[in-house]
Amino acid sequence: MILFFPTTNFATFDKNFDMNIPEELKYTKDHEWIRVEGDQVVIGVTDFAQKELGDIVYVDVDTEGETLDFEEVFGSVEAVKTVSDLFMPISGEVTEFNEELEDAPEAVNNDPYGAGWMIKVAFSDASEIEGLLSAAEYKDLVGA
Repeated sequence: MILFFPTTNFATFDKNFDMNIPEELKYTKDHEWIRVEGDQVVIGVTDFAQKELGDIVYVDVDTEGETLDFEEVFGSVEAVKTVSDLFMPISGEVTEFNEELEDAPEAVNNDPYGAGWMIKVAFSDASEIEGLLSAAEYKDLVGA
């Protein structure tokens, strides 16, 4: 999803860095979260990612209605200092974009796992979900 710190050694981050990593979600090494809701998933960026990006000023998703493969770009997020592509963590059809983000992109910063969700996807291969990181694995990745 976001390739803005590929050489960062996450183990060096301050252990007191207050990160919210809900146990019930799945995660990617690219700092996306995935919540399964029946035959769809809801996708957004993690608390860690939004803190690294800084103040988010624009979320661009123009792939609603399209079927995309794993790791294809589904949109981008613009922060004050950077623009990052957003990549599909699983294959499927983008069924919905969180239109609230058009007028309030700061919701990604304020509530990344709630009001800041980005897209909903009707997944085509449930086995891809199995390959995602658990909360414990994601915590290890970011050194939490």
